[in-house]
Amino acid sequence: MDNLMTRQLDLILREGEVDFERDFELELEPKYLDKKGRNWLTEIYGDLGGVGEFPLLEKLKFDFKIGRNLFVYNEELHFNRYRLITFRSDLYSELNFPFTETQKRLSRSYEKECLKVGMQHRIWNGAPIAKHCFGEANEPGDFSGNGASGWKLTAYNDAQFDLQTRIHGYKLFRITPFETLMTGGSLKRLDQLLINPKEEQRAMLLNWFNRKYQG
Repeated sequence: MDNLMTRQLDLILREGEVDFERDFELELEPKYLDKKGRNWLTEIYGDLGGVGEFPLLEKLKFDFKIGRNLFVYNEELHFNRYRLITFRSDLYSELNFPFTETQKRLSRSYEKECLKVGMQHRIWNGAPIAKHCFGEANEPGDFSGNGASGWKLTAYNDAQFDLQTRIHGYKLFRITPFETLMTGGSLKRLDQLLINPKEEQRAMLLNWFNRKYQG
């Protein structure tokens, strides 16, 4: 998603002469999704309260691509009770994603941050397909009944990203605003560092990014 954070990372990677592709789109091959994958998505969709046939994305968009490594920046909207539900699936224990435990912890800890930015009608209710899949959303902030249909759709789509990147032969890295890096003798959140990083911080951020997929 294009925002200040990804634009800053774009500049830092260019300065570091990293060979990357921006805003990469992955066209999905339906035949790659086998019975096991369909069962996982059916399970996740049902656990989120989905009704009818589970929908499938036709393509996925990523902020950066380096070789077979894909990077997506997850804003606060991705961390809440619904995303936590998706992690109950055997998808995550069987495929062993490196970010699972961190994403679980953030989903438990930062729902208040999600609420700050996720109460707008277009986010809480989501696109029209969210109502079709998960029913009419409750009033913003009310998690009883159907809760936030838009949030549920985001969580379900995140699970699709996780599964589809793996079966298409890519490694997915999820970057979050809550990551902390040591600079100037103290820990700072990634989103704070990316607002206006100094030269030495830019070098540190480049090294941090490169270590993710090289390490």
